[in-house]
Amino acid sequence: MTKIAIFVSGNGTNCENIIRHFSGRDDISVALVVSNRDDAYALVRARNLGVPAVVKKKAELNDPSQMLPLLTQYGIDFIVLAGFLLMVPDYMIEAYPRRIINIHPALLPKHGGKGMWGMHVHEAVKAAGDTETGMTVHWVSSVCDGGEIIAQYSTPISPDDTPHDIADKEHVLEMRYFPEVIEKVVLEMRGEI
Repeated sequence: MTKIAIFVSGNGTNCENIIRHFSGRDDISVALVVSNRDDAYALVRARNLGVPAVVKKKAELNDPSQMLPLLTQYGIDFIVLAGFLLMVPDYMIEAYPRRIINIHPALLPKHGGKGMWGMHVHEAVKAAGDTETGMTVHWVSSVCDGGEIIAQYSTPISPDDTPHDIADKEHVLEMRYFPEVIEKVVLEMRGEI
């Protein structure tokens, strides 16, 4: 059994989608949800689905003596960032080499880096006059949005689309593909594909 921790900061639609995708499986499960914000609705979603959810503020997340025992307690093998707005500290990347992935709501390397999250990304896509947008799943590194790309999916956008329209189109891709990418990466990690 591979046990996943999902790190979140916000509403948690991806978090819920991932939990539901792996629900009832005997090979992969979501064992823990961690948020840096106590008002993140993702915590409610997780608890409603029977997944333990904890709040760890930035100082706690940056403290290996706080986080590593927690991840060990829940038997975490793999970490998924799903709308997590803090940088993952180096000690965690070292403890989970090539076992932490992130989703970004644009086609990296475009529209990535510091400050590029949520609606800021979709506004940047609109301002650039891009004809497509998409999602990127990548390995987490010490560089913001700089890790090796695992998968990308794109969708066309029109000049009439608002940043909210762009966000909606990109979100459809996340809901459809993110759990599948996680599953593929975990199975590859285990040498099963």
